[in-house]
Amino acid sequence: MLGLGFSSGLPFLLIGNTLSYWLGDSHVNLALIGYLSWVGLAYSLKFIWGAVVDSLGPPLVGRLGRRRGWILWAQLGIGLGLAGMAASDPHTRLAALTGFALLTAFAAATQDVVIDAWRIESADDGEELDLLTASYKLGYQVAVILTGSVILLMAEAVGWQTAYGAFAGAVVIGVTATLWAREPARANAVLARKAAAGLRPSRIFDAVVGPFIAFFRQWGAMALLILLTVSAYHLSDYLRGPVINPFYVQVGLHKSVVAGVRLAIGLPSTLLGIAAGGLFAARFGHMPALITGAVLQPLAVAAFALLVLTGPSLPVFSGLMAFDDFVMNFAGVALIAYMSTLTQVGYTATQYALLTSALAWSGKLLKGWSGAAVLSLDHGRSLEQAYALFFCGAGVFGIAAIILCIALAWMARGRHPIAEAAGL
Repeated sequence: MLGLGFSSGLPFLLIGNTLSYWLGDSHVNLALIGYLSWVGLAYSLKFIWGAVVDSLGPPLVGRLGRRRGWILWAQLGIGLGLAGMAASDPHTRLAALTGFALLTAFAAATQDVVIDAWRIESADDGEELDLLTASYKLGYQVAVILTGSVILLMAEAVGWQTAYGAFAGAVVIGVTATLWAREPARANAVLARKAAAGLRPSRIFDAVVGPFIAFFRQWGAMALLILLTVSAYHLSDYLRGPVINPFYVQVGLHKSVVAGVRLAIGLPSTLLGIAAGGLFAARFGHMPALITGAVLQPLAVAAFALLVLTGPSLPVFSGLMAFDDFVMNFAGVALIAYMSTLTQVGYTATQYALLTSALAWSGKLLKGWSGAAVLSLDHGRSLEQAYALFFCGAGVFGIAAIILCIALAWMARGRHPIAEAAGL
């Protein structure tokens, strides 16, 4: 699970915030950097990939099993996409760089769907699922630290393209984990019956529509509220994503400083956040953990406006990074643990993909305008002040998540017997 978590986290920043750092460092227009973040919209289509991997076997590598076979194909696509990005200079081949980033995004989204299904289906009980979730998050965050921090030091020493090439080779870690993993037995019977049905219209309907019907039948009136809550949960964090690294460049924080703080401060804060999120959810329940994360996230995002007042102050930047990494990982574990309780065997990939698609679509759609929004706030004030206003505004978006989480907790506790039975 650690290795698969690493594999899932590997491409995330390389087609997201780290890519925006590379483009900002190459003096690409800020608005264009924001628009290029839309390659991440591939993550909002996970429910489509979920229907495919739940209903069709992987070509050529079927002996590995349905889950491991699709994971392997996705990892090969990620490796090819990252290698292509490494070979593309944004000054001369920006279109090619964007195309390879899209390939990486589609492969990464598919990989996430199948790894999530493997994680949920491999667990024998709720306690084991929580342990696997924490292991997944730990492996994921190790990859995020490397692709958000170490890569900056590598880019400083050998250049961005060489650094991306090195991380393309890191795909071998995930491939090794896939080959060592065991195919989950719990869902095999259900998936085998679906596969035996053949490619008939009824099977296609079941593959695409069945998971959604089952989800809404299980959760009733709560289903729409669940999807709305998940959609809004990380919105403030998503909005600041494309512009946070160009902001560091703007305020005068050197790549080596950002990398050093992320490693020295961010890594332990990340681990503490993961541990605290898991322990808090286990001790107080999923909904209290979810609400706590919803309250803390917008505060962490808006706090970065302080750097405009202090300038590139190392103590202030370190404090902001410590708080931000702790909060985002606390909230991330709380949300993953909650969503993992909502799926049904046989539809695991598609239903969990539906939830993660809901998580991704709003933020990844809106964040494309982040760069243009900062530039629009630049009129009559400095660019640094425009960034500060933007971060505060992004934090305001988090209020919706707080309200929705409270409404979901109220409805789950008093209005839905399935939720009560599940301990939500």
